[in-house]
Amino acid sequence: MTIPVSDPERARDFYRRLGWREDKTPPGRFQFTPPGSSCSVQFGADLVPTAPGSAQRMFLTTPDIVAAQDAVQAAGVSVSDIFHLAADGIHPGPDPDRGSYRSLFSFEDPDGNGWQMQEVTSRLPGRVEPGPTQYASRNDLASALRRAAAAHGEHEMRTGGFDDNWPDWYAEFMVDEQTGQEPPP
Repeated sequence: MTIPVSDPERARDFYRRLGWREDKTPPGRFQFTPPGSSCSVQFGADLVPTAPGSAQRMFLTTPDIVAAQDAVQAAGVSVSDIFHLAADGIHPGPDPDRGSYRSLFSFEDPDGNGWQMQEVTSRLPGRVEPGPTQYASRNDLASALRRAAAAHGEHEMRTGGFDDNWPDWYAEFMVDEQTGQEPPP
């Protein structure tokens, strides 16, 4: 995606501060890839005919909305409060159940291009092709392990005892979660 900016160097500094990877580009262009993403944004002087700041509601995903908000704030960026979507509307704070696709916050680059960060802990079936499972950061892996631990605790309560095979159960849960498959019982 190419976003409209008024000052490419200022935008470059902003996306660097966020910790996005700067990719090699032709002269006059900058391209950045968010951590864990296979998509990038590109900008430069007059690359698109739209006004700087007119790109809105561009979505990023994270497995932990609170940690993501903390990271963006730590980069010196102003962020909205976290809010969540429910059947009866929008409510303050993260979704109480931390359900996928429900919790969000927003921020803007220096030109006012608007980003939405959305918590996705488990992809809907068919959204991710089965294949190698990977985590973009230690934080992503730690969050996945915490979700697996909580789900495994419920599994042990249902089965009525300690599960000697917990490492295999965790692995199945974490792979199923990333690929949108039904988690183990």
